[in-house]
Amino acid sequence: MISLIASLLIATNAPAAEVVANCRSMIPSDVELKGRIVLRSRRGIAQAEYDYDLVRKDGGTDLKISKDGKDVAFEKSGPILGTDVTWSDITLDYLWWDDFAYDEKREGETVHGQVCTVIVMKKGERTVRVWVDHKTGALMQAEEEKDGKAVRRLWGTRLKKFGERWMANVMEVETIGSGHRTKITVEELK
Repeated sequence: MISLIASLLIATNAPAAEVVANCRSMIPSDVELKGRIVLRSRRGIAQAEYDYDLVRKDGGTDLKISKDGKDVAFEKSGPILGTDVTWSDITLDYLWWDDFAYDEKREGETVHGQVCTVIVMKKGERTVRVWVDHKTGALMQAEEEKDGKAVRRLWGTRLKKFGERWMANVMEVETIGSGHRTKITVEELK
């Protein structure tokens, strides 16, 4: 039903607020995710591996990162533990920023063959451009920008059904020009 509503909203050139609201509604408000974060070289060789446990409940989000079963401290600002991944990538917090606008110049761009609506989201000095699939209303890609240029990119590479919910269970994050990427996998969703 949500997919049908998303298709109708997006296909009729819905205002940015409706597209963003639909995208937000597809992300569970109370959820527990468990998975792995793997920093890899361009050749795919693992350079660092961590487990994560993300709990979103009652409007708050808690993220724990561990290595070899021991919790590891990290900063919420900037890349987590030298990977390409940030707090925003794991939590998708930019989808709740209040300053956003439809990007008419990029309307109809495709991500993995899917035609998308493009929304620019801002908070203070930060800018993130998101691509939302016309058919499903799902987030397909996000790029963080500085001075009008993409500096980091996140995109889903594989979908999996957890219970009744389909979601990306493998995502890639790349710091443009770094020579490495980080893979985020979702192994459990409760």
